[in-house]
Amino acid sequence: HEQLVQSGGGLVQPGGSLRLSCAASERSLDVYEIGWFRQAPGKEREAVSCIRRRDGTTWYADSVKGRFRISRDIPGNTAYLQMNNLKPEDTAVYYCGAVGRRNMGQPMCITDDQEYWGQGTQVSVSS
Repeated sequence: HEQLVQSGGGLVQPGGSLRLSCAASERSLDVYEIGWFRQAPGKEREAVSCIRRRDGTTWYADSVKGRFRISRDIPGNTAYLQMNNLKPEDTAVYYCGAVGRRNMGQPMCITDDQEYWGQGTQVSVSS
């Protein structure tokens, strides 16, 4: 079973908003950094945004800066992605990913580094 459980997503018109949530299925899961990655049809999975659980340091892809905002709820080991001013090019399956403390000191939000994944959720932006 996936160790990260996602919720949110759906269909929205351009300019609309959606919120994604991602929670660790077990409180004991070692989460140092958590975030979202997306994969559009025919494309590789790419990093969208990540946040470090302890100090809240964030990283955003240039394509979403100023439109998306990531946050976390430390006690619940949960992260949220608020997506505003959505564009058709944001359409993709969004996956939650996380890494443990072994990733300390490494660059943020590297797709191949993720140790845990969520089940994925479709985000579609269309008029």
